[in-house]
Amino acid sequence: MTDFDYDFVIIGGGPAGRRAAIQASKLGKSVAIVDDQKKIGGVSVHTGTLPSKTIRESVLSVTGWRDQHFKSGRQRHGANVTQNSIASRLSTTLGDEVEVIDSQLCRNNIATLKGRAKFSASNKLAVSQTVQGKKTSYSVTAEKFLIAVGTKPYRPSHIPFNGTSVVDSDCIAANMPMPKSIIVVGGGVIGLEYATIFSTLEIPVTVVEARENILEFIDRDIVSNFTHQLSERGINLRLGRTIKNIELDKNNSPHVVLDDGRELRSQMLLFTAGRVGAVGKLGLEKVGIEADSRGRLSVNAETLQTTQPHIYAAGDIIGFPALASTSMEQGRLAACHAFNHPIHTSEHNFPLGIYSIPEIASIGMSEEEARANDLQVEIGIARFQETSRGHILGNCKGMLKCIFDLHDRKLLGVHIVGEGATELIHIGQAVLNLNGGIDYLSDTVFNFPTLAEAYKVAALDAYNRMPQPRMRA
Repeated sequence: MTDFDYDFVIIGGGPAGRRAAIQASKLGKSVAIVDDQKKIGGVSVHTGTLPSKTIRESVLSVTGWRDQHFKSGRQRHGANVTQNSIASRLSTTLGDEVEVIDSQLCRNNIATLKGRAKFSASNKLAVSQTVQGKKTSYSVTAEKFLIAVGTKPYRPSHIPFNGTSVVDSDCIAANMPMPKSIIVVGGGVIGLEYATIFSTLEIPVTVVEARENILEFIDRDIVSNFTHQLSERGINLRLGRTIKNIELDKNNSPHVVLDDGRELRSQMLLFTAGRVGAVGKLGLEKVGIEADSRGRLSVNAETLQTTQPHIYAAGDIIGFPALASTSMEQGRLAACHAFNHPIHTSEHNFPLGIYSIPEIASIGMSEEEARANDLQVEIGIARFQETSRGHILGNCKGMLKCIFDLHDRKLLGVHIVGEGATELIHIGQAVLNLNGGIDYLSDTVFNFPTLAEAYKVAALDAYNRMPQPRMRA
């Protein structure tokens, strides 16, 4: 046997890398994570998931958004107060998260190697780092590898990024700005999350999206409700439009010309139209692995292996769904397969969560998908205004939609827009994955008053239109 420094080396300390490392360690393997950031955690902790959600929560708290229904006007604070509140919460939240991660890695005897990794041979990495201005490099060998380097914002050459008035999402996470107006380019998850955050701060927002519809992977009724709420708040959606040109005026503010000739002006432009894999300096050519045009890696969907069987990839670097939750599971599965450990998984559905204001969550089939598959379905709708908890919270604009199979009465999908959607979806997840259906939801007693009652309301809404099962003699 060839002697290696480690059994398993993971490149990247994000959700996929950490979960893979812990799983491999629990299988008795020697494990190291190579990470080039000052603190462990990856994009998820430092520029992506946690920062954006923390900013969102700070904005909701500072503005009193959740209490708006009971106030004549929203709570207002100056820009300095808002920015200080966000900065304080970010520092505490991210600091606490890094401590938890460091503790987990230490308890599981996982080595953390600081530096930038690059393949120099099939089973060897060159790790370089700069300490006190001096660049050093050393080699690390392993039997198996996992690439979990994540993604970074897509920055096309025709967009004049300057870090102040034309920025990407990393810039926002690093220093939450308070512009007088903002154009958000990209109507995807990241763009809409930040667009609604800025709107909650009563900053005029225009969203430019090249596609004719936003969130095409979400049930259309949910998107319609969401779009209506955005319109009520004055968010201007320019759909089916692309940017022809961007110039900066004498105040360094962006002047945007769209492909239809219309002009947009704002104090800031946030570009969120896509992300690319951070694989450019990994030396993949040394091991015969190729990335696509957006830097993503192709893997075997079941094993997470790349074209090189001893090199795995997981997380955002392999594309959809690019969620922290699914990335963790991919990392676990990769580690299990790498060391021949039985994989206990299934074809269960996983939930999607969008932390816009209001939240959106989804699991299972949309109505459009069900009908496209020639399934006969019945739809149950519950609006939060039909629940006492909705009135107590002043949160009456949300809705929950359930899709049931007419033949076996099973739940096929749940889709929610409104406060608490990303938490509520897990009830639907449990029922769906345990093959439950309308009879369970309509018969179940939920706490009163709760938003969870919406499941019962939706089930009864559909129940009244469904053929009833025959009673046994």
